[in-house]
Amino acid sequence: MKRLFILLFIGSWLSTASAQLLYQISGNSAQAKSYILATNKFVDMTFIDTIPNTFKCFGQCNKVLTEFAFQDYEALAVLRQAALLPDSIRLRNFYNDKQYNYIDESLQLTLGMGLDKLARMKPSYLTEMYRTELFKKWLHYDETRSMEGFFQTVAAERGLPVYGLDKIGETMFMLFDREPFHYQCEELYNLIENPELDVKQEATIRDMYLMGRLSDIAYQVEGPDNRSTISYSDYQVYAKRNIEWVKRLQPYLHEGKAFIVLDCIYLGGDKGLLAQLRKVGYKVKPVNKK
Repeated sequence: MKRLFILLFIGSWLSTASAQLLYQISGNSAQAKSYILATNKFVDMTFIDTIPNTFKCFGQCNKVLTEFAFQDYEALAVLRQAALLPDSIRLRNFYNDKQYNYIDESLQLTLGMGLDKLARMKPSYLTEMYRTELFKKWLHYDETRSMEGFFQTVAAERGLPVYGLDKIGETMFMLFDREPFHYQCEELYNLIENPELDVKQEATIRDMYLMGRLSDIAYQVEGPDNRSTISYSDYQVYAKRNIEWVKRLQPYLHEGKAFIVLDCIYLGGDKGLLAQLRKVGYKVKPVNKK
């Protein structure tokens, strides 16, 4: 009964809170309207049903744009290869014996594999693997139920093209090389030693997302108190990429009927994608006003 009450209570205000997750883009010589939807991978795909007019807007579009096209299997193969360390680098050389053994034991406990099998992988890749397992346990993350890839799947079923905003080299950089190697090593160790920092951060961002607070999400990541693996320096990289994304979006926005699906971390705040689109002359407004 308590669970039912909570679900009913959430449902009563979600239509207002989630109204700020779907935006219409027009103006600046656009021939038709486009739309942008904020997502959060730790939220179940059924949440999309609570965002009014989402499927109506999607039905008016003839293409989907996102950070990275999951259906590009050749690119996925390239990414897997890029996750490997060069032969000249040994992970053991960046830790003392105590640290190395601690990481090895933690990976075995959490991932079911230790450094005997994973030592060839870049620290950033190991960090992401470890984070994913943490979130499966503590945030009930289910990749098969995540809203993150929902519209890519639907687009593929309907024969709509899906375009990635990042080129493959840029995606590899963002995933594996945006931090110096020694910092990647330090970040992996810190995550294993203090996993609660990342869990708390992502739980906070998810709660803000469910309330439609995109600007607060940006400030949460950018703030000085953030000690998780997605840090202030990462956010500065995202901010620079947003400017480049605006340039790449313009041909699609000019044509119109684009449905853009991006993680909520990239959209809000004065450096977010929504603000950058407004700076170059687009009208960006919520589809569902409060």
